[in-house]
Amino acid sequence: MDQSGGGEPVLSDRVLVNGIVTTVTLTAGGLLRWTEGGSHRCLAVEKEVLGFSTEGSRIKIRAIVEIGGACCVASIGTPMRKTFVFEPLSEELLRLWCQKLQGYIDSLGRPKRLFIFVNPFGGKKSASKIFLDDVKPLLEDANVEFTVQETKYQLHAKEVVHTLDLSQYDGIVCVSGDGILVEVVNGLLERGDWNVAIRMPLGAVPAGTGNGMAKSLLDSVGHPCTASNAILAIIRGNKCSLDVATILQGETMFFSVLMLAWGLVADIDIESEKYRWMGSARIDFYAVQRIFHLRKYNGRISFVPAPGFEAYGEPTDQSMGKDICNPSNDEPIKIQQCGYQGPNFDLEGLNWRKIDGPFVSIWLHNVPWGGEDTKAAPDAKFSDGYLDLIVIGQCPTLALLALMSEINNGGHVKSPHVLYLKVKAFVLEPGPRVGDATKEGIIDSDGEVLARGKGTYKCDQKTLMAYEKLQITVDQGLATIFTPI
Repeated sequence: MDQSGGGEPVLSDRVLVNGIVTTVTLTAGGLLRWTEGGSHRCLAVEKEVLGFSTEGSRIKIRAIVEIGGACCVASIGTPMRKTFVFEPLSEELLRLWCQKLQGYIDSLGRPKRLFIFVNPFGGKKSASKIFLDDVKPLLEDANVEFTVQETKYQLHAKEVVHTLDLSQYDGIVCVSGDGILVEVVNGLLERGDWNVAIRMPLGAVPAGTGNGMAKSLLDSVGHPCTASNAILAIIRGNKCSLDVATILQGETMFFSVLMLAWGLVADIDIESEKYRWMGSARIDFYAVQRIFHLRKYNGRISFVPAPGFEAYGEPTDQSMGKDICNPSNDEPIKIQQCGYQGPNFDLEGLNWRKIDGPFVSIWLHNVPWGGEDTKAAPDAKFSDGYLDLIVIGQCPTLALLALMSEINNGGHVKSPHVLYLKVKAFVLEPGPRVGDATKEGIIDSDGEVLARGKGTYKCDQKTLMAYEKLQITVDQGLATIFTPI
């Protein structure tokens, strides 16, 4: 960092540093400067200082610096906790330094109280250890108060959020995979005060199988997807808006912040669970199986394209979506009135387009990464008001192998066998497999099975929705999430 910046001094005085008297300066721009051992040193309060405490006449400043770096020197490395000890020369100066430091930290809008979900069952079952080793020490360094809730069963986090006194907290953090974050979003939006509740900043700390949200946030600034980087972003308190998609079928609504998949990607994601003993290798192993024994699905997708994508598909009925809440045309459906009801705009007046199957895969994404190794939608934005749609229709086996091998860097969307566009609204009409009408497919949203068709893996298990027509609409920037910048 450029030591010439930082603005005018707010406080500058002589203090003891390692037993030697030197001048320490706090600038209006939040730089702490001093000389130590003949070298000029500085700390950027916003980026590097977590918090401080007093011990007798000394101030202990707890910071995070890059290994090999010397505060204010641009470097790329692993963050390391470090404590700097200053000793003002009088009690009055001690109080003044504490007042000025705390005032600047408070001006940054950092969270002071967090509610933290820890999912001990997700991924490698390491979330509790990650919390104790990586998250808790940094929160304590930053003087952040927190309440921890371990999730005990599926939808537990959603239940807790329904009745949580949000006025007591500045954010909700999920130390887990993506599933707990999705539960929290759904819980907030089902509250009677949803319009206030959904403004609660949310944080994602990677500790599960799928860490797509944490990866997307950290990768946006080139940071590795680690628990320490994620909790540091939360502590610093920067926030951005996040689009929320409403998936609607009949009386049922589900709120999504990550993705929806049907076809190849959903089949791999869900059916590979039978090989969970293989660890992360199960995805690649089962993907090869599915590609060489490829399934195609009949069906139709309809969508409202974003500006610049109007040439995709063919024109279709302007009344698309009119009967999505009541596909059987029975008496009008009464959707729950307590909670968020989805974005409020006229679907009939929009420019609907359609593409007919058969399809190999349909993928909708709200953020770039579906997992730490899956850059599904490289152009996706957190709050652009659109979903990124990835369509694979007819595709030769070798070409499919080639493009699937590029998913880890987003190169698959450049394949001539892939359609990649942005949409404002979307309707999926899933059909049976090509060549076997007795078997259908799986619809997967945010890592959970939304619908299982006939003859699918574990098709006897109950799902939230039926393997039928469903609609997705996007509400731009509805939620708020902690972000590194």
